[in-house]
Amino acid sequence: MEDIKITIIDREGVSHQVIAPTDMNMNLMEVVRSYELAPEGTIGVCGGMAMCASCQCYVQSDHALPEMSDDEEAMLAEAFHVKDNSRLGCQIHIHEDLEGLQVRLAPES
Repeated sequence: MEDIKITIIDREGVSHQVIAPTDMNMNLMEVVRSYELAPEGTIGVCGGMAMCASCQCYVQSDHALPEMSDDEEAMLAEAFHVKDNSRLGCQIHIHEDLEGLQVRLAPES
């Protein structure tokens, strides 16, 4: 399998089912940017280094994700609008096991 389907709910509440490649080493933040689901300059501000929370999202499906790194945990500890299911999109790497993933983008801080 090379592509998976992911549902991303944008900041206006609109649901988008997108196709994400599993063979390009992309992360969720890059998928959001490639589909232009958030205004330019409002997501992935740090370039995917877990140094900002502009790509924060709420994972709404029951997918098993890798544990948070110390950097991701520290960033979310200082972010706004954090919930129990918050993750940084730049830290969710696209792979076959994420077929059907559903996330909602967190509001801009």
